[in-house]
Amino acid sequence: MPGPTVGPADDTSTAATTAPATGQTGIGRATIAVLGGLTALGPLTTDLYLPGLPAIADDLAAEPAAVQLTLTFSMLGVAAGQLLFGPFSDRFGRRPPLLVGLLLYTVSSVVCVLAPNLSVLIAARFVQGAAGSAGLVIGRAVARDRFQGVALLRFLASIALISGLAPILAPIIGAQLMRFTSWRGTFGVLTALGLLLTLAAFGALRETLPAQARHGGGVGSTLRTMGRLLRDLPFLGLALTSSFAFGALFGYISGSSTVLQHVYQVTPQTYSLLFGLNSVALVVLTQVNGRLLAPRFTPRALMLGGLAAAVVAGVALVLLTTVWDFGLVGFCPPLFVMMGSLGVVLPNTAAQALGLVEPQVAGTASALLGTGNFLAGAVVAPLSSLGGRPSAVLLALVVLACGVLATVAYLALCRPGRMAANPVTVGR
Repeated sequence: MPGPTVGPADDTSTAATTAPATGQTGIGRATIAVLGGLTALGPLTTDLYLPGLPAIADDLAAEPAAVQLTLTFSMLGVAAGQLLFGPFSDRFGRRPPLLVGLLLYTVSSVVCVLAPNLSVLIAARFVQGAAGSAGLVIGRAVARDRFQGVALLRFLASIALISGLAPILAPIIGAQLMRFTSWRGTFGVLTALGLLLTLAAFGALRETLPAQARHGGGVGSTLRTMGRLLRDLPFLGLALTSSFAFGALFGYISGSSTVLQHVYQVTPQTYSLLFGLNSVALVVLTQVNGRLLAPRFTPRALMLGGLAAAVVAGVALVLLTTVWDFGLVGFCPPLFVMMGSLGVVLPNTAAQALGLVEPQVAGTASALLGTGNFLAGAVVAPLSSLGGRPSAVLLALVVLACGVLATVAYLALCRPGRMAANPVTVGR
């Protein structure tokens, strides 16, 4: 039985966009806090242990380059896990796959604590990343079950306020933990966090996808649903826009540390400050977008404004690293604008893409969005270090290229007439 039908993604009617989806009720603050914690689990898993990488190399007698594989395989796990947990949540409901994922996350974190060698640690990190992705992908699906239009965007903004602080605080917390414990202790903290979120999810989260709205079928049905979603041009356009925007974010995250510290000679403390300021730009613009801009402007207007700002920031960054050399003063402001623009683009692409599908395929749609984002990040991350030397010019070109590609994907595939088409469902 199909779920409630969604109106066009660019619907500007307040009545159509602020009410919860048919048959659903609002979500309380406890649920928002739990879902925010679930989406924050990914960046916490990635960033909390980073200050302990040198200690891992020493303790396990491994090369630093080999230890970096613990990060690589964790990100691959996040990408792969979403393709598993998203479709499962469409078939079995949101709660069972989420609770299984959280339990598996907790167990794999224990294995990380006890890992006798690097091979075991790498394998456990892959499982930990895959299991942790359950909260990320199912959290978006729960949002689609409950809300649509502006209400969906506001809910995603509420979650982002919590999860957006994670990448800012995680390295700081991780560095402080290393003063009192070993790298194994940081994984002990992640174990405790996994257990806490498991208990919180069990107590606070109710099933949001009724049994009659779920779809059956096995792997073949899931693959056919994915095929339908990827053949739907507006959904594909939004997924590509999100992936390229995420690529700009990962290009910045992966390249800014070496560029700022080796090219512009800033101290680690100054780098942390600049990184924190840019992260604040992302979090603040996400909130401004969801709470102030979305009720006043159409989704398309917001997308075009955010993408334009990203491209302008990329052009300025290229010019200020190739034609004019203003040093650090010229390098930082365009990055701040770029991060702020992503606070508009990323939540709007997610809200519009999920608004194009019916609830019984929201998990699969969320999985495709998340997997595309992390795969794009994995591809883009090493580009700013091509040639073996940190380069501000390469970082600027990566940011600009991602911004341009995101804009082209949106303009070419997300035309207003196409966005008004019927929502994608299991049988279409």
